[in-house]
Amino acid sequence: MINISTYEHTDLMTVKEASDWAAQYLNKKVTESNILYLIQYGKIKKISQNGSVLVSRYELENYYESYYGRKEVDWKNKLGEDLNWALSFEHVKEAETTKHVHRLHPYKGKFIPQLVEYFLDDHTDDFKKETYFRKGDIVLDPFCGSGTTLVQCNELDMHAIGIDVSAFNALISNVKVLKYDLTDVFVETQNITKALDRFSAELKITEFEEELQNKLSEFNDRYFPSPDFKYWISEGKIREDEYSKQKAMEFMIIYNELVNKYGIKLTQDKSDTFLDKWYLENVRKEIDYVFSLIKGIKNINTKKIISIILSRTIRSCRATTHSDLATLKEPVISTYYCTKHKKLCKPIFSIKNWWQRYSKDTIKRLTDFDKIRTRTFQICLTGDSRTIDIVRELENKNKLFAEMVSKQKISGIFSSPPYVGLIDYHEQHAYAYDLFGFARKDELEIGPLYKGQNKEARESYIEGIAQVLNNCKRFMVKDYNVFLVANDKYNLYPTIAEQAGMKIVNQYKRPVLNRTERDKGAYSEIIFHLKENS
Repeated sequence: MINISTYEHTDLMTVKEASDWAAQYLNKKVTESNILYLIQYGKIKKISQNGSVLVSRYELENYYESYYGRKEVDWKNKLGEDLNWALSFEHVKEAETTKHVHRLHPYKGKFIPQLVEYFLDDHTDDFKKETYFRKGDIVLDPFCGSGTTLVQCNELDMHAIGIDVSAFNALISNVKVLKYDLTDVFVETQNITKALDRFSAELKITEFEEELQNKLSEFNDRYFPSPDFKYWISEGKIREDEYSKQKAMEFMIIYNELVNKYGIKLTQDKSDTFLDKWYLENVRKEIDYVFSLIKGIKNINTKKIISIILSRTIRSCRATTHSDLATLKEPVISTYYCTKHKKLCKPIFSIKNWWQRYSKDTIKRLTDFDKIRTRTFQICLTGDSRTIDIVRELENKNKLFAEMVSKQKISGIFSSPPYVGLIDYHEQHAYAYDLFGFARKDELEIGPLYKGQNKEARESYIEGIAQVLNNCKRFMVKDYNVFLVANDKYNLYPTIAEQAGMKIVNQYKRPVLNRTERDKGAYSEIIFHLKENS
């Protein structure tokens, strides 16, 4: 708390005066809660005077003129005044939203851990006025995805059960909360790295890539110098499309000479599967070789986490351009002009660098999580949340946990159901299903992309989510709390709640700031708080 002597008396306002001033300054409604949020998250300082809370008009004005201040005002104009900016978590750095095991593997559509923590922990504030969960509670996530809820429950000393129809999603979730012999993980990754080095050398990939990289660097320095090239484009001195196409064709002569020199085979003999189509021949050989080594690992937990390292690696090694990594178009087997980096780039010819990077990163993240993990149960079950018998499935995995669920019951749900017609959850990890041989259950997905967003798809979605809630209620305490995160643009959740015998008691509309999609426009989602409709 700052002492009043630091500020001019005429600059200071009470919270009520500050909300009135801000409303006039912005020409829109600003509540006292809005001002208290700015204080709570350090946007403006809290000043004391005889027990009263004061704020500086100067600091308040500076905030509203700052990047996030302007963004808050702009987004509320577009999305509505009910937008709860406190839940934007714009003050949290990326290193925290992707902390420890949360970034063990990419996954589309996951929420940030701070959102889970906000509703699960025991704090209260001007927006969350009561505590819904406590240490030792059991929390359920029936759409577990990549396991964010499970990890946060571990941090908060709570037990958690996840359910996911995707076997690969369940694997990702479970490896995040497993306990490892980190020395064994380190030794096994080192052994594979050394073996991969020898294997790649025999294929002449290393020599080829080194010479190709040298030639590319020389060419880019000459024809695409940074930052000069970007300046030439902005000044209209170069027509980017024509110039880049011409230079890319010139370098193809050098590229083809190197391919022939080292006898590099670019494409595989068939393109029936994802692994056949989206990986260069030598990359595919390396993938299969490393996977064969992983199969020989004796420690089952070590085998699981190293399998995830390989999956994360091969996702980054698909034969595509840098700008199309998230939305694949056509396989790329030669050098190309990269619109993202404004120079010529190459496809990936070896998994070695990514394998080494992710091996080190994974061990570090597991080590970091070990320092804060609690002795609680977390597990993700593979199954259909509409019909699964949670206790029976748990008995096959962890009898002690199953007994706890039977006696204690589940306190509630925190989950982000799939959005209707947005993502095909199996297809986003098609490479992993090919590699590991998991059975795909695409037909059991609720609201997948391939079914669209028409009336029939929306009705099917409502029925599916309601069935999940009705099934899960059987295992929950009477006074449960359910939190569902959704972008409900079709207003489906009131009907879902009704069909599940629940009522929406509150809803929190939050801005989603750090989206990975190219569309960075104003976007929000709602956290629905549901309880039994008694």
